Amino acid sequence: MRKASLLSAVLLLPLLLAAKTTTLYHTSDTHGFFFPRNGQGGFAALEAVLKSGPKHYLLLDSGDFANGTIETNTSKGLKAVEVFNKMGYDASTIGNHEFDFKNAGFAPLAAHAQFALLAANFFEKGTQKYPPHVAPYKIFETDGVKVAVIGLANRTPTNPATDYTFSKPLEAVEHALAQAEKDHPQLVVVLVHDSLQDDKHGTQSYTAEIGEKFGGRIHVVLGGHAHKIVQNKFINGTLYVESGCYTQNVSKISVETDDQTGKVVSAKSELIPLIVDKVGEDAAMKDFLETVREPNVDTPVGTAAKTLAKKPTAADRMDSPLDDWIADLIKAYTGTEIAFTNNGGTRVDMRQGPITRRDLIEIHPFSNKISVVKVKGKFLKKFIKAGFAPRSLFTYSGLDISYKQNKKGEAKNIKVLFKGKPLENNKVYAVATNSYIAGGGSEGYLFKQIPDADKRQIGDKSIRDLMEDGLQRGDVLPPETGRMHKR
Repeated sequence: MRKASLLSAVLLLPLLLAAKTTTLYHTSDTHGFFFPRNGQGGFAALEAVLKSGPKHYLLLDSGDFANGTIETNTSKGLKAVEVFNKMGYDASTIGNHEFDFKNAGFAPLAAHAQFALLAANFFEKGTQKYPPHVAPYKIFETDGVKVAVIGLANRTPTNPATDYTFSKPLEAVEHALAQAEKDHPQLVVVLVHDSLQDDKHGTQSYTAEIGEKFGGRIHVVLGGHAHKIVQNKFINGTLYVESGCYTQNVSKISVETDDQTGKVVSAKSELIPLIVDKVGEDAAMKDFLETVREPNVDTPVGTAAKTLAKKPTAADRMDSPLDDWIADLIKAYTGTEIAFTNNGGTRVDMRQGPITRRDLIEIHPFSNKISVVKVKGKFLKKFIKAGFAPRSLFTYSGLDISYKQNKKGEAKNIKVLFKGKPLENNKVYAVATNSYIAGGGSEGYLFKQIPDADKRQIGDKSIRDLMEDGLQRGDVLPPETGRMHKR
């Protein structure tokens, strides 16, 4: 037996020596979360992981790096670029939140990036050329392996990208791939700010079609946007990876290529949670991050008596304690009888204990004001039903919403009651929400149908201001949920 085992090892040795492993590290939707939260995450922990791994690697990101914390908000994303530069990122693509600082805010981000900003489907509107500092792809060489990285920008920026236009992603990939293949890369990677599992809008993502159409030519697709985790998912031989959000994890992708043929023979991914007690923190990076920390935002402004979760806490309801509280704050501030908030604007839980302004901006990083909009009952019913895709994108105050679920868990037969009675189709209701949704932004697109004359901004306070006011009135308890419940 022993001789047979030894013989097998000798026969396998040439095969093992003929394969070379290329390492990719991937993040996405970091949103400016530079520091750990609850003992996990941050770029000092990521740096510790990188230094403990192979000497040669590519560090790649799928976008949404520019906003989400006090540091990125006050610097209009430039501190995020500074951190990416310091980390030595090789490339990123463009997420929807790279436009949080409006159209003019994108160019400075691109100009300061020392990493490749890749987006094959992103063009200047006037010239139809790639914007300065943006390219469709880039060829890298790591440890003797030539790697082509193609980027695909998200096509629904948070603010109108009036100076730019987006082309169809699969056509952009096809063109960029044909150009990249002239350099004969052994490994082809696509960085995309879209997700395989993005069910937010109830639509099927195109990203699966990359593998279906280009399997064998594209070997790895690194996605984001939905804040999901995907590991070792293969479509037509193409590996799909998504790494979550907020710098909580990093994915390590190992791709083996045959030394003689140059062809990819295997690929696999591993999710590495950035738990500080487990992976540690790089001291030099930790010191650097302190230089970009925003001052005077870590003093408590109030206390949460219990944690207010951002996700529903029971299977038979779709409203969460945190979003219920925010919707109630909007309703009280405006004096309307109906208010709502978009769940996507709420990013993390409000943890039990002292709450700082840093916590508030991490919970809700957007500075939109509050608006009241006059709408007819038939519009409001349409809007509420459209928001179930398949889960509700909004949380309401002042309404009782019930639904049934089909076998797929999707909400059906939605009923809406106001003061115990159905909404009247032709009655006008005053509803309050943030100005971004009232203006028709993102999932609030139906509000583009409402004339500006029927919209009115109320005061100058943002949702963060309302939360701070609420905290200063006394310890906050989570509201009872169930205002959006299963029948």
